[in-house]
Amino acid sequence: MTNYSTITHRYAFLWNKYRPAILKLMIDSENEPQEYKFSKHEFHNVNAKEKGGYAFVLTVFDSKPVNDIRTSSLAKDLLVILQNSNKAAELTQTATYEFTMDKQFTLHIVKKEAVVTEEEVVTSEAE
Repeated sequence: MTNYSTITHRYAFLWNKYRPAILKLMIDSENEPQEYKFSKHEFHNVNAKEKGGYAFVLTVFDSKPVNDIRTSSLAKDLLVILQNSNKAAELTQTATYEFTMDKQFTLHIVKKEAVVTEEEVVTSEAE
């Protein structure tokens, strides 16, 4: 019998280790896209046989995923770390961030246009 509690969030400790660097990259992405090169062995040490592969795209707005990340353990665990960070929550309230991990273990962070709600559009038109 498999103990799923030991499998859940297996990459969270790794993302948490790099959380300060990821938050800095999010802030710095205001001016231009940012990237961070990870060591392949760090991910392989956690799970050498990652079923979904290590590459993923995670798009976040208001601490929630905008795209489907159900097949990526790495993306889901990164989202958990971002959701538990007050700074990340603050940043994603006003803009959408795209996190892309490529096959070379480089994490790319791009700040997208701020999402404007219908209420904000109506308010600005009334002024």
